[in-house]
Amino acid sequence: MKKIICTLLCVFSVSLIAQAQQAAPQGFDLERALGSTGKIDSIVYPSKTVGVMRKALIYTPPGYNAAKKYPVMYLLHGIGGDEREWFRHGTPQVIFDNLYAEGKMEPMLVIMPNGRAMQDDRAGGNVMAPDRVAAFSTFEQDLINDLIPYVENQFPVIKDREHRAIFGLSMGGGQSLNFGLAHMDTFAWVGGFSSAPNTKMPQDLLPNPQEAKDKLKLLWISCGDQDGLLHISKRTHEYLSQNGVPHIYYLEPGGHDFNVWKNDLYNVSQLVFKDKK
Repeated sequence: MKKIICTLLCVFSVSLIAQAQQAAPQGFDLERALGSTGKIDSIVYPSKTVGVMRKALIYTPPGYNAAKKYPVMYLLHGIGGDEREWFRHGTPQVIFDNLYAEGKMEPMLVIMPNGRAMQDDRAGGNVMAPDRVAAFSTFEQDLINDLIPYVENQFPVIKDREHRAIFGLSMGGGQSLNFGLAHMDTFAWVGGFSSAPNTKMPQDLLPNPQEAKDKLKLLWISCGDQDGLLHISKRTHEYLSQNGVPHIYYLEPGGHDFNVWKNDLYNVSQLVFKDKK
């Protein structure tokens, strides 16, 4: 009986948190005349996993100071994109700059890598070709063994799980959930936006729900209510609720597009690295 009550309270608290999420205000993604802005640069890192030098984008916040140490968010793209997809279509740097101007976001570095871990990792062509799809799974090793160590050697970051986050859209949402929940010793902030069918089945995604309860500071699941992939997020949410795993399930108006994903990024960016759990 106590377990049932605890689970119900957990689900109730999650639903309240989800209701607290809201549509981003008009102009949240438009450039403003600000006194200070962040900066986006390209980085190139050696990948032993793939055997080539690989590219990523990095956003550094307004007032970035190499003498300080920062938490890091890894932000992943979809099946047809690359390291520049968020930059091209999601204006993350503008969203971040505006949030910083309003005092709503913790200073952090944001890494936007290419989640297609293969030697020819360019976007385009047959994105559903078996080798190109498999490369999204290979990225798990590239991320853990190559990219994260490179970032932590080259930039002033805090090197522990409480200061690492991973989020992504569509195929990258599936990657973020698959990798983040498989490596809770690496990430404490995990979430997927409109996660694609590469997302593992819930029992495989999180075979030990108690570990998530003990370790995660934020587990985020969101999707547009008109998205054909909604069932992926819904089944994950239902499994988490049944097992009493605290999480945010944010069902929002929209389909499978950047209007939804920019809104998700706006909301998530205000939550990460603030919880003192």
